[in-house]
Amino acid sequence: MSIFQDANRKQIANRRTIDFMLHILFVIATSIGVMALCVLLIDIIIDGLARLQPQLFTEFPSRKADNSGMKSAIVGTIYMLLIMAPISFIFGVGAAIYLEEYAKKNWLTRLIQLNISTLAGVPSIVYGILGLALFVRLLSLDKSLLAGALTMTLLVLPIIIVSAQEAIRAVPKSRRDASFALGATKWQTVSRSVMPSALPGVLTGVILAMSRAIGETAPLVMIGALTYVAFLPESILDSYSVIPIQVYNWLSKPQPEFKELAASGIIVLMALLLLMNFSAILLRNKYQKNV
Repeated sequence: MSIFQDANRKQIANRRTIDFMLHILFVIATSIGVMALCVLLIDIIIDGLARLQPQLFTEFPSRKADNSGMKSAIVGTIYMLLIMAPISFIFGVGAAIYLEEYAKKNWLTRLIQLNISTLAGVPSIVYGILGLALFVRLLSLDKSLLAGALTMTLLVLPIIIVSAQEAIRAVPKSRRDASFALGATKWQTVSRSVMPSALPGVLTGVILAMSRAIGETAPLVMIGALTYVAFLPESILDSYSVIPIQVYNWLSKPQPEFKELAASGIIVLMALLLLMNFSAILLRNKYQKNV
């Protein structure tokens, strides 16, 4: 009996040793990643802090670094978000509700689900090629703000659908059963019982998807977004630029002053991303308290 006990103790000791070694390995790997990110952020802040002035937000791009700003890129980014957000929310959340609450669970829905999950991991440049073929050439939208917004909508739709489905699945089945027991219809149950509970997760997924979209450059370069725009778009069919495109344009110039402007543009973009992520946390906490 003691032999078996000794062997069991050795196995437990070995497992704890392996557990401890893996824990140390994961901590080291995480620390290396965090340290590299901190070094990169500090380097960007040092380079771009001097150029982070009101002129950066009030002036249009210029061939002279001292007179250059990113007003058109900031406005273009905001316009694109205003177009993308309602379209992405309606189609993304609508598709998630249909797949989770109305569609029959058969081979067709499984195939659709597999395709959506696959599309969520497709490289962004593929969506740029699709947008070029569909919106720019087939629908003749040219290099317009609408073409760019629709292309980025295609990029974020799979992410929104998957996150909304997860939020809807997390709603307990007892809520649906209680609603049906009170005589509610299917749509009344979904709209008044399921969606209010799933709304925090849905909104978080939508905002995080928007955050990814405003940081993408490859799809917009593919569909012909302009790197030099010294005007504001007056309609959704006008030419445009966004912050990542403007940063890309400044980085391509040899003068060191434009490198500093690019660093300041990266700081603005990071601040916008942090603001969107913070708003996602606030919305989630607010609606979780109301559920």
